[in-house]
Amino acid sequence: MIIPGFTDHSAALNRSTVAWSAGGEGPPLLMLHGFPQTRALWARIAPVLAQTHTVICPDLRGYGASGKPRDLAGYSFREMARDQLALMAHLGHETFDLVGHDRGARVAHRLTLDAPDRVKTLTVMDIVPTHTLLADLSKDVAQAYYHWFFLAQPEPFPETLIGYDPDAFYQSCLLGWGGAQLAGFDADQLAAYRAAWRDPDTIRGMCNDYRATLGHDFNDDAADLNRQVTCPTLVLYGASGAMAKHFDVPATWTAKCSDMRHRTIPGGHFFPDTNTADTLAALRSFLSQSDNF
Repeated sequence: MIIPGFTDHSAALNRSTVAWSAGGEGPPLLMLHGFPQTRALWARIAPVLAQTHTVICPDLRGYGASGKPRDLAGYSFREMARDQLALMAHLGHETFDLVGHDRGARVAHRLTLDAPDRVKTLTVMDIVPTHTLLADLSKDVAQAYYHWFFLAQPEPFPETLIGYDPDAFYQSCLLGWGGAQLAGFDADQLAAYRAAWRDPDTIRGMCNDYRATLGHDFNDDAADLNRQVTCPTLVLYGASGAMAKHFDVPATWTAKCSDMRHRTIPGGHFFPDTNTADTLAALRSFLSQSDNF
């Protein structure tokens, strides 16, 4: 059991395989994890939200137990979003609330642009828009987020280096972008992350995620620069994270959303792991207002 009290599932969808955990009753809520994690990110958050919602937590394509195709185009945020749309249709959910952290937030942003009629509310956690980060890249952001460009190098260069000691590389990511400590991560969740990222196919899949950002996502976002998210949107970001240090995070989203609110969470980039209480409080407050928006 990946998330306490939830059931685990897998199905062939969108020419790949999607693995997910589900629990609770009520309005459907889709929660997308980020790099270098899995759906285990939500292990202490989803069970609480399941008191009021039907919560669905999938592994992104390339991550965890979901499919890891070879085709690089299959790792675009648009294709990852299609996985999630297919999953929610498979489960019979025509519309749903949507939450994403890190890469999951980028998938969620793309999904909401491509299928605005499916998303009731959007929550993005600790990101600035992908096109904004890359088009206006500063040396300080490039240094802090060097992994974007390392992981995007041609196969098998990053896979070979990471494969020598996956724990050392990925834990350096968890400890960056806001000064977290391993002691701040739940031991069971950390064990689930380690089990996933030690798989060579997952290492390749996560590299392909970043390769696709430079090869596909940037161009997709450039074509949609003037499009807005039209549903109510919550922007959460870590008060001591790299994004807050280098950007006015709410300002980067103002023109991207027609109905946006924002809130800082004490902690760095991985605040859903290290500050579950404040993350939950923000989500519950926002989602409880969903029917009134």
